[in-house]
Order: sequence, then C-alpha cells, then structure tokens
Amino acid sequence: MGFFSKIKEGLRKTKESVINRMHRVVNSFTKIDEELFEQLEEAMIMGDMGVETSEEICTRLRKLIKERGVTDPAMIMELIQEIVADMMGDDIGIDISGKPAIIMVIGVNGAGKTTTIGKLCHQYKQQGKKVLVAAADTFRAAAIDQLQVWTDRAGVELVKHAEGSDPGAVVYDAIDAAKARNCDILIIDTAGRLHNKKNLMDELAKINRIMESKAPDSSKEVLLVLDATTGQNAVNQARLFSETANITGIVLTKLDGTAKGGIVIPIKNELNIPVKLVGVGEKIDDLQPFDSRSFVTALFENTGKNSEDESESGDDEIED
Repeated sequence: MGFFSKIKEGLRKTKESVINRMHRVVNSFTKIDEELFEQLEEAMIMGDMGVETSEEICTRLRKLIKERGVTDPAMIMELIQEIVADMMGDDIGIDISGKPAIIMVIGVNGAGKTTTIGKLCHQYKQQGKKVLVAAADTFRAAAIDQLQVWTDRAGVELVKHAEGSDPGAVVYDAIDAAKARNCDILIIDTAGRLHNKKNLMDELAKINRIMESKAPDSSKEVLLVLDATTGQNAVNQARLFSETANITGIVLTKLDGTAKGGIVIPIKNELNIPVKLVGVGEKIDDLQPFDSRSFVTALFENTGKNSEDESESGDDEIED
C-alpha cells in the first residue's frame, strides 16, 4: 500500500468530521452570502484547523469568489481545496547532506518520539547509511533501555551515559564518536519535555549550542514529534517549542487514527514549519515522507459523497 492509499484511509475520520461538515454547510445554501462564510468558518474551527487559519481561508475564499465571479455555492469546496493546496506549498525533505548529518528529535512524552527514532534508524540502515544514536534523554526512567531495544532491533549503535547524566555531555561524546566511526547520520534523542518548563527548554538550547560548536559543517535537522490526536494542543506545542529550538520540520504521528488531521494545515500556515514525516500506522515502514499534494487530494477527494451517512460517525469521533 503506497503513501496515497495509507494517508487516504488515515484521513477518513478527518474527512468525516471536518470536510464533509463544510460540504453540508455549502449544500444548505442556494446563494453565497455572509452567513455561509460564518458557518464555514465555524465548521473549520470545530475541525481543529484553528481560528487564524480558518479566518485566512475564508478571506482568501472571498477574494477568489469576487475575482472569478462565482455565484454558485457548489463551487466553493473546489476553491477551498485550491486555497489549502496553496497554503501547504512545496514539500521539503529531511536534509542528510552533511556528514555526519545530525537529526535532533524533540517532543513531549507520549507523542511517539522513541518509536519515530527507531523507525528512522531502520529506514536509513535499509538505505545503506551508517547510523549512530545519542541517548540524551537521561532524565526519564528506562528511557535509555527503551531506546536500546529500538537501536538493537534496527542494528545501529547507541552512545549512552548513566541515567541522570548531563544530556549535553552525551551529545558531545556522540558527535566525537560519529566522526571517529565515519557515520553518515547521528540521531539525538532528547527528554520528553513539558513545553512549559523553562529549565528543560534551556537544556534544548544548550544541546543546540553544542551541535553548532562541535559540528559546524554538518547538516542539521531539529524534528518536533507531535501527536495528531491532540489537535490544537499540538499546534500550541509547536508554537512554544519554536520559541527555543530552531525547528526545521514536524513529525506528525498517529495520523491514521484521528479526526484531527486538519492540524497539518495551521502548522504550516501559521508557523511556517513543514511537516516532513507522518505516521500512518504501527509498522516499521508506516513512517513516511509527507506528500502535501496527496494529503490535500485525499482530504478533499469525493467530498460530500454519502456525507449525510457519514455525518453521524464523524460527530461520534469528535465526542470521543
């Protein structure tokens, strides 16, 4: 099953709870007026697309309707798809051009950070890359052991210190080890930080300074792992993390099991941070490069078909 098929199934709940709701709004009007825009905006906000992004979509929709002389509400969903596709822009992949390419993985506990690292290790190993992992999550009990299980499974090496050690020291040693062992990629695990804890955010900044001083010529990615099922809270996490870390991309996990997949849009539109990887299942190859065109197509494809039947299941998803 390719990316398109997986993301199409994964976005089924989002389509039912958000897109088909918007379509029902459009179908309830015979003319385009202000009340239609208000109801559309409300449907988007309820679908976790955020106030700012929902307002912008409606503003751009008004402009397109005026420019093209559109009078039929039936054409609105097609225009919205066009607007969302433009918002998403072009895809940007993970930069592993430097050697060692450094990928720092950040995010709160429970978002899927360790699993993401394990899957990345496996995929890069399959591509013939030599991968090293730094266990810089030294605060949480058993975090190092969990990472060891994943790295052993993927067949890659792990640099670790004792639990409670200075994370910066782990990163320092790991960069030296990556250079000495001629590694292609160094992946750095970090503590599952509560984004409102200043001391922990300061630790992120410290690790970033070590990376810059020890490996100035390496390509660097800072990937923030977010749980798609948390909706707007994930957007808030991204906003707060970006105040401290130079986030280069988002890994959005659990996209296959949520009605809140619409958060991809405000993450890109409001924060201008590209979604680079998405988790669309539990299997090792279910972490895939994000394809914005497939995402938008899957989200809007056959919009409104059987929408009356799907509306009940969509509402149930929101209540859950």
